[in-house]
Amino acid sequence: MKKVVFMGTPSFAVPVLKGLVESDDYDVQAVVTQPDRPFGRKRVLKPSPVKEAAQELSIPVLQPEKISGSDEMAKIIDISPDFIITAAFGQFLPEKLLNAAKIAAVNVHGSLLPKYRGGAPVQYSLINGDKQTGISIMYMVKKMDAGDVLSQQALEIQPDDDTQSLFDKLSIIGRDLLLETLPKVATGDVNPIPQDEDKVVFSPNITREQEELDFTKPAFLVDRKIRALRPSPNAFAMMLGKRTKFWSAKPLDETTDLKPGQVVEKTKKALKIACGDGTVLQLLEIQPSGKPKQLINAFLNGAGQSIQQGDMVIEDVK
Repeated sequence: MKKVVFMGTPSFAVPVLKGLVESDDYDVQAVVTQPDRPFGRKRVLKPSPVKEAAQELSIPVLQPEKISGSDEMAKIIDISPDFIITAAFGQFLPEKLLNAAKIAAVNVHGSLLPKYRGGAPVQYSLINGDKQTGISIMYMVKKMDAGDVLSQQALEIQPDDDTQSLFDKLSIIGRDLLLETLPKVATGDVNPIPQDEDKVVFSPNITREQEELDFTKPAFLVDRKIRALRPSPNAFAMMLGKRTKFWSAKPLDETTDLKPGQVVEKTKKALKIACGDGTVLQLLEIQPSGKPKQLINAFLNGAGQSIQQGDMVIEDVK
């Protein structure tokens, strides 16, 4: 069995970890993940999904705030793993650590490199309206997501996909593609392909400013951002004086002369909002600040009862 140190943090990485554990070819000696972070209104410390999975699997967990020069890094080097495998770990790995892998340090990345290097490849694929995304298995180097590609598999993006649904699909593809690729890496039966630097596209982490919706954009672009930021951190706009998260919406094949942010139509069960270029967006599920998320009919029966056609309900429209 090949000794493995696995490094990952979000739910995307969990099937990859479990696939390695369930294989007869690998012995996962340690899992490295981000420290527990405050969560929710009460700011209770919450472990990462990878930590929870590792504990269920009885694998030792290391949680360095910063891996470089840490005691945890020294422990990894002492393990002398055959493979260091990362999947959305969330930190840069120093060269000394990468070199500690006797066979290779390999990354499972959620895009078809060289497109979308960085921490938010899935989100940008949705925001940009890409027809497909995929998984790249690559050698790790000191430069972010710049290593030679060992294998890739594409995935078609469906019209109703969001970040969570794509992560769910890509994590399974990543698990299977990694298990298919690692034996070839071990025997040298691979043909690493250098990335074309002229085709590199970056996908930096989504900023707080990027979370705000711009209703002067066409409805289909507003919908893309809503799906790209679902389930977290969620796209928002100021609606009826409250910071409101938008969970689900539908661009309609309708046009309007109303200004972006105005109500095009309101019924007991539907609320349609004007967007840029005369387009219309139907709101399906929202979450006003301090409230649970709710279907639009529940909102219209409560806080939205007074809304009328023509009202400007989205404030601070850019």
